Amino acid sequence: MPPNLVAATVRQGLFTRIVGRRLLYYPELASTMDEAAKLGEGDADEGAVVVAEVQTAGRGRRGRSWVSQPGNLLVSVLFRPSLEVLPFISIIGGVAAARAVRKVTGLEPKIKWPNDLLISGRKAAGILAESAVAGDTVWYAVLGLGMNVSLDTSQTAEISSFAVSVNAAAGREVPREDLLRQFLMDLDALYLALGQGDSPIAEWQDLLETTGQRVTATWADDSYTGLAEGTDELGNLLLRQDDGVLLTLTAGDVTLSGR
Repeated sequence: MPPNLVAATVRQGLFTRIVGRRLLYYPELASTMDEAAKLGEGDADEGAVVVAEVQTAGRGRRGRSWVSQPGNLLVSVLFRPSLEVLPFISIIGGVAAARAVRKVTGLEPKIKWPNDLLISGRKAAGILAESAVAGDTVWYAVLGLGMNVSLDTSQTAEISSFAVSVNAAAGREVPREDLLRQFLMDLDALYLALGQGDSPIAEWQDLLETTGQRVTATWADDSYTGLAEGTDELGNLLLRQDDGVLLTLTAGDVTLSGR
């Protein structure tokens, strides 16, 4: 089993104000999302981070499974945001992941709306945000990151056609602790900025590979094809159909594919 990733991350300095107030590491866990949600249901302070080496029941958006092997990044972070900040939790996760890969490796990742981190057009990471809300009150939100760092994607048939690892893209072994540390520090900075009213939308939109592409969006039981014109100020996709009608699609309801 690889050494404790959290210990290695902290050893070289983790400079944050909120994210990382509490750091939990598990050699094996069913799901970092579920573990962070348990903290949220209790009285844990926001900023708690759950890291696992292996997940036995990891998941992505819309309940899809997430391939989990040692040597990658499996991280979830607990937040207690306001209702106004909540829509941006997934967005700051994507921006923080892109910043971390760029700063540590020099690569230029992009984002496929709404939550896939791409390197040279192939998926290197997924972002997932889940929350518990009652009326106008947010009990908690959990942001998850699953990043392929050392995963040999060619050995897993279900992802070999579209996924890539950071190591493969960089052509070298990238220290996971450097990626995790940078991700947590950038996430902290972005969350603090959100609290000051500084929206991450402009930087996120600049990272979107989807803008200007012809895509098919599956929404409930229907599919819509058209031009992805961009997003609105909350990150919802603006899809211009062939008949000229402009649809606004929310991330929680849509599966996107290139066309």
